[in-house]
Amino acid sequence: MRLASLRISGAVWTARIESDEVRLLAPGDVGALLALPAWRALAAGPHGEARPLASADFAPLVTAPEKIICVGLNYRSHVTEMDREIPRYPTLFAKFSRALIGAYDDLVLPAGSEQVDWEAELAIVIGAVARDADPGQCDHAIAGYTVLNDVTCRDWQYRTAQWLQGKTAESTTPIGPCLLVHEPGSAQPRLELSCQVDGELVQSAVTDDLIFGPAELVSYISRIITLVPGDVIATGTPGGVGHSRTPPRYLADGTVLTTTIGGIGECRNVCRRPASPWHHPT
Repeated sequence: MRLASLRISGAVWTARIESDEVRLLAPGDVGALLALPAWRALAAGPHGEARPLASADFAPLVTAPEKIICVGLNYRSHVTEMDREIPRYPTLFAKFSRALIGAYDDLVLPAGSEQVDWEAELAIVIGAVARDADPGQCDHAIAGYTVLNDVTCRDWQYRTAQWLQGKTAESTTPIGPCLLVHEPGSAQPRLELSCQVDGELVQSAVTDDLIFGPAELVSYISRIITLVPGDVIATGTPGGVGHSRTPPRYLADGTVLTTTIGGIGECRNVCRRPASPWHHPT
């Protein structure tokens, strides 16, 4: 089952994707649905108006998550290209919800950065409260998976030893187009992910190259802070980022960034440099 958050007449609705149409389920985004105890039954229910998938306007899958926790250096290929050692523990940082954009929204290049890089990622969305979770609890806490690109301002990221300032620029992080619902008790999926820049393949990997898998990450993070429905965990990027290339390569005005995960879908975002440094998305 796949769920999405759609913009309709100035509001956001949760919908279920069915072949070439979407079926409206309830007002509010997917995060609001996940906060309901019986969200799985509601998502699978027969109710809802059907609309053509081709005309869907995808909002960020979760529009205002309480937390966006990101994992760095979590693919062996990326650790190698960045000349780092395999970490003993997950490397964690955060984003804020203003960084998020929909699957086909324009990506706003920050006026103060000239080194905006791509990072294709699998993201976990939480569907149940998890605190000090063991593996079984983690399995039930995972609502499903989605596509995310952890677009990074490298010149800001490396100003200090802390990465936050390079990771959460406003309107830079595509998430969506849908949630691939995880069924408790099923195996963690082996998914293929890729990133293209103006049609050129720059990243390609499978999720079994992850150092710390989804359940491990949920368990580890839940020992730091309580995870709640709608929280997002970005699991890290594989090798192929622009910063590691010779010469380095970055996103520019007009660049088309396409992030794809097989079985989930793709985010396709045109990069735009605002004419004014005081630009604020509506």
